[in-house]
Amino acid sequence: MKINPSIFKAYDIRGIYPEELDGEAAYIIGRAYVQFLKKKKPKIVVGQDNRLSSPSLFEALTLGMIKQGADVVDIGLSTSPLLYWTCAFFEFDGGINITASHNGAQYNGFKMEREKAIPISEKSGIREILKLSLRGKFKKEISGEITKKESLKEYIQFNREGFDFQKIKPLEIVIDTANAVSGIIIPEIFQNTNCQIHHIFSALEGSFLNHQPDPLKKENIRDLSATVKSRKADFGIGFDGDGDRVIFIDEKGDAIEGDMITALMAEIILKENPGEKILYDIRSSNSVRETIEREGGKALIERIGHSYIKERMRKENAIFGGELSGHYYHKDHFFCECPFFVIFKILEKLSQESKPFSEIISPFKKYFSSGEINFKVKDKEKILKELEKNPPGGGEKGKVLKLDGLRVDFKDWWFLVRPSNTEPLLRLVIEAKSKELVEEKTHFLSDILNG
Repeated sequence: MKINPSIFKAYDIRGIYPEELDGEAAYIIGRAYVQFLKKKKPKIVVGQDNRLSSPSLFEALTLGMIKQGADVVDIGLSTSPLLYWTCAFFEFDGGINITASHNGAQYNGFKMEREKAIPISEKSGIREILKLSLRGKFKKEISGEITKKESLKEYIQFNREGFDFQKIKPLEIVIDTANAVSGIIIPEIFQNTNCQIHHIFSALEGSFLNHQPDPLKKENIRDLSATVKSRKADFGIGFDGDGDRVIFIDEKGDAIEGDMITALMAEIILKENPGEKILYDIRSSNSVRETIEREGGKALIERIGHSYIKERMRKENAIFGGELSGHYYHKDHFFCECPFFVIFKILEKLSQESKPFSEIISPFKKYFSSGEINFKVKDKEKILKELEKNPPGGGEKGKVLKLDGLRVDFKDWWFLVRPSNTEPLLRLVIEAKSKELVEEKTHFLSDILNG
């Protein structure tokens, strides 16, 4: 099988198995990855999610890696945050998690790291790995070896450090791991927390029998929401396919937007760590920035994508970062995703406040949003240039930010139009001080984007 360049994405390698990504391609990518690292005998940690194709891809990928002279450390079933933590905590030279994240069961792929769990993205190595894979010329090296390692228990212990679970009230939580790999962590990590855990779709099932592992889609959290309401639980938690995204459901069964969780976490963290820097992505509500600044922190806006967030956090030594998509990052977690840190902080907050989750989140919901709306367009760059030249502010001069597409902030509203990395789409988000203004501006901008 020839290497299919289309599987090399902005943040990872991902495609349909076996049509776009099979064992032969995995073997070549394994060799190219090791060659890319430019280390004589690197020690690389490899994990995998529970997709049906993961074991065969693991065999092929790691064979390529050891043939290229690497020593492979196999940690078995792994969420992406577990893989990142293992790579950084044990000081490996790199790491790969075999996963297609929130995509359907027919997909699989590779999330790749270098030392310290620094992500390899399109701009920092994926393009070079593609070139090496297409060239297919690899020097013969002394073969490395594969060893096994258990890191899950130490990861759980690391996540629980610093929390006094005896102060946590006996809250009831519904957790949906979507038959995906996060299910391996839940039973042990919540031990001795006083919480009553109702774990749905906990069994590992590689075809994701009950629903797709993407909790950002409403149809995938219906059962979670319904179970929270029927059990009168305090809140719900939904994980994606590789456990690096987490969404929260309040006691009414309503999903809480990721930026509202970022705002809540900013308030909690800055009370404990005054003056620290906190990142948020460009789609996030102004409520996030206002919360950070109100609590005496420094607010930093960044483009969407875990590699960009992590790079900026390292550069700024920021303590925390959050994305609308449910990715949350912490400095103490090697600037990587920290879903359980966020969950435990929320447990502490709910225990201290003795208020329902919806009431705790309510003060942050100051604005109205359109949500993300997609538009199929022929020329993304042309439209963006026209919008920048003539921003639809009705004569009002807006603050222009070209960090990721085009964002323009006006007094009472802002809009963001950004191009998709993989499709001929522009994605629109509008936030305003009133529902009527959101509707008015959505209608106006939709006319422009529809041509």
